[in-house]
Amino acid sequence: MNESIYPQFPVMLVDDETQALASFELALRSAKMNHVIRCQDSREVMPCLSNSEIEVMLLDLRMPHISGEELLPQIIGDFPDLPVIVITGANDVETAVRCMRLGAFDYMVKPVERSRLVGGVRRAVDLRELQRENRSIKASFLSGTLKHPEAFSEIITNSPNIRSIFQYTEAIATSPRPVLITGETGVGKELFARAVHALSNRSGKFIPINVAGLDDNVFSDSLFGHKRGAFTGADQTRSGLVEQAFEGTLFLDEIGDLSIPSQVKLLRLLQEAEYLPLGSDVAKRSDARIIVATNQNLEALQASGSFRKDLYYRLCDHQLHIPPLRERIEDLPLLVDHLLDKAARNLGKKTPTPPGELITLLAGYHYPGNVRELESMVYDALSRHQSGKLSMEAFKSHIFQKSSTLAETSPDQADKDQACIIFSESLPTLKQIEDLLVEEAMKRACDNQSIAALTLGISRQALNKRLKKMNP
Repeated sequence: MNESIYPQFPVMLVDDETQALASFELALRSAKMNHVIRCQDSREVMPCLSNSEIEVMLLDLRMPHISGEELLPQIIGDFPDLPVIVITGANDVETAVRCMRLGAFDYMVKPVERSRLVGGVRRAVDLRELQRENRSIKASFLSGTLKHPEAFSEIITNSPNIRSIFQYTEAIATSPRPVLITGETGVGKELFARAVHALSNRSGKFIPINVAGLDDNVFSDSLFGHKRGAFTGADQTRSGLVEQAFEGTLFLDEIGDLSIPSQVKLLRLLQEAEYLPLGSDVAKRSDARIIVATNQNLEALQASGSFRKDLYYRLCDHQLHIPPLRERIEDLPLLVDHLLDKAARNLGKKTPTPPGELITLLAGYHYPGNVRELESMVYDALSRHQSGKLSMEAFKSHIFQKSSTLAETSPDQADKDQACIIFSESLPTLKQIEDLLVEEAMKRACDNQSIAALTLGISRQALNKRLKKMNP
C-alpha cells in the first residue's frame, strides 16, 4: 500500500549537519509525518521558500554562510504565516529567546528529544491547518456559495442553518483530524459524514459501522481484524475495517454506546495512528480519517463516567451539530416532494399529488424521529394510495397515535418533549387558557379546523363548538 502524504505541505529541515537532518527526519517519519525536505545550505532557504509552499520549518541557528539568526527576520518578514522552530545549542538559549521575540514559533535545545520534536512540529502543523480552515470558512461565508454543491446532493434542504453547515463542512473536509457529528436520531448524520468523505480528496473507501451493542472483542475484531489462530474459529487471517479504510474514512456511528475498554483502543488509534490486530504483537499503521456520530450528550456521559474525557477531546477537533427537523420546518415541502418521488420509484407507483393542506398538517408535528420518521410516514401513505390525490389519513393517524403516546408518558418525559408554559403573576382562568390554546392551534393550522382539532386532540365538532362560543 502506498503511504499517503502528511502534512499537506512539507516540513523543511534546515541544518548544515547531515546526521542532525537524518535524525530529525527519522523522528518525524516515525510519527507519520512523512512529507519532509532537507536543506543543508542556508543560502538555499529563501529561494526554496519563494518557489514552494512550506508547512513548518526547523531552523538551526549555528550554520556557515548565513546563520539561522540572520535568516529568521527575512523568513518572518516575507512569510509571516510560516511557523519557524529554531534549533539551538545549550549555550545559545539567550539567542533562542531573542528569536522568539522576533517571531519564532518555538525553540528546542540540542540534542532534541524525539517527543519534544514531534510535539512541537505537530502543534505547528495544527496551527497551519487551523489558519487554512479559518480562511476557508471566512471566504465561504463571505461569498455565500458552495464550491462543491454536488457533495450535498443527498441532503434535501432550503434551510440557511443547514447551508451554513455545508459551508463549514467544505472548510474542514480536507483536514486529517477527527470529526464529531451530533444530532437526534434520524437527522441524517451519516449523510453528512459521507459528504465530508466526498470532499476530503481521500482515495480510499467510506467504511461505516454502528458500534452500539458491540462488546470489546467484537469491536476489536471488527475494526482491527485478527491473525490466524487468534481465537477458536479464527482459521484465516482477516483484515479489519481500519485496514479497509486505508486512505479513506472510517465512520463510527453511536459512539456514545462504546464500552470503556473499546474507548481505550480507539484512543490509541487516534493518538498513535496504529493498532494491534487480535493475536498480533506487531502494531499496524493506520491512515484512516475518523468520523464519529452520536445522538447522546457526550459531556453528560463524561460526567457519569461512561465516556472518557481524553477520547472526547480527541474526537471533537471538528464538530457538526445537525438540527432536528422541527427546527427547519421550511424544508418540509422539498422533503415531502423528494420522499414521494423516492417512495414511488421503490414501490413502482406513479408519484401522486399531495393535498395542499398536507404541509400545514406536517408543520405542526414535533418529529421525534426527524427525517427518517417523515420518510416512514410518506412510505406508509403511498403504500395505501390507489389513485388520484394522496390521502392525508395515514399522516393524521400517525400524528394522532404519537401525540396520544406522548400524553401518556411520565410527567418528567412530557416536560422534556413539550414546551413549557410560563405564567404571569396573575393566573389566567381555565376559560382564558382554553381560548388561547384554541387560537394558537388555529394559527398554526392556518385556520384549518381538521388540523387544529388533531393538534389539540379533540374532534372537529368539539373544536367547532368552542370556536362558536369564542366568536358568537
